[in-house]
Amino acid sequence: MEQIKKLIEHALAEDIGSGDITTEAIIPETSTSSAVMLAKQELVLAGLEVSREVFLHLNPRIQFTAYAKDGERVHAGTEIARLSGNTRALLMGERVALNLLQHMSGIATLTARYVEKLKGKKAVVLDTRKTLPGLRQLEKYAVRMGGGQNHRFGLYDGVLIKDNHIKAAGSITEAVKKVRTANHSHKLEVETKTLEEVREALAAKVDIIMLDNMQIDTMQEAVKVINNRALVEASGNVTLDLIRHIAETGVDFISSGSLTHSAPAADISMKIK
Repeated sequence: MEQIKKLIEHALAEDIGSGDITTEAIIPETSTSSAVMLAKQELVLAGLEVSREVFLHLNPRIQFTAYAKDGERVHAGTEIARLSGNTRALLMGERVALNLLQHMSGIATLTARYVEKLKGKKAVVLDTRKTLPGLRQLEKYAVRMGGGQNHRFGLYDGVLIKDNHIKAAGSITEAVKKVRTANHSHKLEVETKTLEEVREALAAKVDIIMLDNMQIDTMQEAVKVINNRALVEASGNVTLDLIRHIAETGVDFISSGSLTHSAPAADISMKIK
């Protein structure tokens, strides 16, 4: 939570700077008001507590009552929160609170659509490291609220040997050997682009094999070749139209950067009553 509070502090400093010249000119310092937050589309909510912290940072006496909770699907027109307190604080916090809430709810909503496509299939939807700098913790939380799961949070908590590692090391075999020599306790995942690379990764006895940007028929063949000797992740060019076809190949995980880097902001408004 401390990291999120610092993020909020920086975001408010960026927006308010030396002062909100419009609000301060119009609104008396002692003025109080109430406001409502409304969902203007069907969405999966994420970030309501974060938006609350924005207002409390500006004025700890702000009353914030939530009528929905993160992870909940709400309909257009739903009142998701009511606020009351210092009018200046409400107006100065509005944009930052909405920016974070709309962004996170957009990610949760898109993730839920991907998860829905996989009903009845074993495959799990994963996110990636394709997040906005500084917002990864919030964006990955939003993915979970949408029903997805998190891949590694960063370079520090998971081994993933990608194509550039392989090129630098000379081969998958050599890259795997170097990781094992370093005595890492994490599961070992290797990115592959061809069936030949899949076989090399299998021979190296890795834990997870990523099938990167493969055609559906090639994925099917790769899953057969792997034959449950490693977990299988599909990645690259994952769309809502394709994800179920990918799941039908028998992969265990499907990762998509679009969950975080391409999710449209959810339509949420705040109105002073």
